[in-house]
Amino acid sequence: MNTVDTKERAREAVGGAPAEGKITDEAIAAAQKMIGLQLRPEGPYLQDATADTLRNWCNGIGDLNPLYREQGYGAASRHGAQVAHPMFPMAYGWIGRTRWGLPGVHGFYAGNDWELFRHIRPGDRVNAIERVIGADVKESKFSGRLVLQYVEATYTNQRGELIARALGTCTRHERKAARDAGKYSDIKTYEYTQDEYDALDDCIMREPENIRGSKVRYWEDVNEGDNLEPIVRGPLSLMDTMGFLVGSGRGHTHGVVFQNAMKHPGHFFRNPEAGGGIEYTGIGHHRESTAKEVGVPGVYDYGPQRSSWMASLVTNWMGDAGFLKRIRTEMRRFNTMGDSTWCKGKVSRKYVKDGHALVDLEIWGENQRGEITTPGLATVVLPSRDPNIRVFFDAGALELDLPVVR
Repeated sequence: MNTVDTKERAREAVGGAPAEGKITDEAIAAAQKMIGLQLRPEGPYLQDATADTLRNWCNGIGDLNPLYREQGYGAASRHGAQVAHPMFPMAYGWIGRTRWGLPGVHGFYAGNDWELFRHIRPGDRVNAIERVIGADVKESKFSGRLVLQYVEATYTNQRGELIARALGTCTRHERKAARDAGKYSDIKTYEYTQDEYDALDDCIMREPENIRGSKVRYWEDVNEGDNLEPIVRGPLSLMDTMGFLVGSGRGHTHGVVFQNAMKHPGHFFRNPEAGGGIEYTGIGHHRESTAKEVGVPGVYDYGPQRSSWMASLVTNWMGDAGFLKRIRTEMRRFNTMGDSTWCKGKVSRKYVKDGHALVDLEIWGENQRGEITTPGLATVVLPSRDPNIRVFFDAGALELDLPVVR
């Protein structure tokens, strides 16, 4: 078949609604045959760390920490330079996104598990190798049969030094099955009381005061059971979701979108609401009609953005002298327009490993209804007053020996 015939078939495959792919035994087997394969980079999007890209990423996730935003503050810090927010590697590509197998079957970001090794600084260039490591079949109330897909990414800098390793998870659902199940059909836009608005506003205004910053948090001063000062993101609006796209350096238009649609027609459709303009099926993050097509009650947030909120909870607490070594987050419930996410945490354990003083944290995101939407955990390296504990700037020598698939 020649190129013209291939393009013609692709044009025909881009329909007027998201494709209704099926999770068949054959499709599952084909996806499982991909285990071990390396994936092409999703973008890459923001690959070069500069003062501007680091600040813009913070804008996209609502992070106010001056260490990650301001050159002058960073130059005067213990690091001698502005450093990146720990989740900045996700600007290169959203690890765990649906990019392999099961054509026309909708995917949702389900979470990440990161192990971090060193800071990114202005002048660094991020690279990543991503590979397929697993695919499991499950049952859910949301859509019946689903597939969990796992990928692993290794991030390095321009010197070949390891920045981070991450396990990404996504779930794949048949769109019609999710619509028919109607698990979330009774959820409506939340109506806040004035007291609830006041609590949100107060927390948001107090957040800069609760950033630990240059005030060193020593390991000896931390106790198991201590609570982290909460932060809140919400009520979620289109400003938040669009801002995250800008912060991630994403924005495909016109011919770029068309060319991608010709390569992957199952992930694009001609939207009648846009006069037949081609849109990605992920436009449900911005269009309510498309969200409902895939079984979600309304426009919803980006999972990598929510994961980054949870990281900001931890970095605000640990201060400039701490190092976020591990963070794991899971997306358990949708976060739709008007929802708020209260990011909370507490100290679950403190211990010494390989000469480093470590603190384990239980973290979670909780919506305004009191539902846990985002359970997770984190490990932080803190400085110690004990002269036998290592002084560090990066924790590249420390490995937690995390299993590949949890």
